[in-house]
Amino acid sequence: MALPIMAKATAVWLVDNTTLTFPQIADFCGLHELEVQGIADGDVAAGVKGFDPIANNQLTQDEIDRAEKDRKYRLKLKYNAAAEGEQVRRGPRYTPLSKRQDRPASILWLVKFHPELSDGQISKLVGTTKPTINAIRERTHWNIQNIQPIDPVALGLCKQSELDAAVQKANAKKAKDGEVMSDEERRKLVSTEQSLGVEPEAEPALPTAISGLETFSLTGNDDSNADEDDEEELLVDADSLFNLPDAPSADEDEK
Repeated sequence: MALPIMAKATAVWLVDNTTLTFPQIADFCGLHELEVQGIADGDVAAGVKGFDPIANNQLTQDEIDRAEKDRKYRLKLKYNAAAEGEQVRRGPRYTPLSKRQDRPASILWLVKFHPELSDGQISKLVGTTKPTINAIRERTHWNIQNIQPIDPVALGLCKQSELDAAVQKANAKKAKDGEVMSDEERRKLVSTEQSLGVEPEAEPALPTAISGLETFSLTGNDDSNADEDDEEELLVDADSLFNLPDAPSADEDEK
């Protein structure tokens, strides 16, 4: 529902100059009923000058009279043909002071993971300026060494639906120009060597000394039997080692 300009000042004028109920004024001005009651009690909008909706072509006296007679009737804003199709210009998104230090991290995340987004889209998502975006994109920001990329949705700077809508819009524009990248291509991550253009080193060949290991088996063969015969020939009987010549007898000594 369209609201009148200077809604609170209009509510002050309606409270002071009509017998409309608080719900009727609150519904027309887009305020809470208790806020309208606070205006009537002087606790809210103290010092605010009333804004005449009749003189400013927002209401007619007949509309007010009809609403005063019927407490269930809801006021309707007067149709203005000159305002047809007119859109209110929106300024940059307001970012609370507690989250403004998180904007560089979210900008770096968007630049890194969504390069298809334009500076204007990033500015609307996180409420920043284009010079700041360019400084982070070109890594000339004064604190670029300490900035870590963080999802702006996780930081509460924008909604996931807003981010998805911006990405879809950017992809649609690139698709029209023939420069879109599919989701499958996004999932393909290249290695450091590929990104730097360095060819990986070839795997070293197996040494020739172990090239015959693939024919090794636990079962015996002719070569193994020959080796065993040679080993048996080299074995010496222990008795032969200690078979010393007999000592001469006593009779032989006397001779």
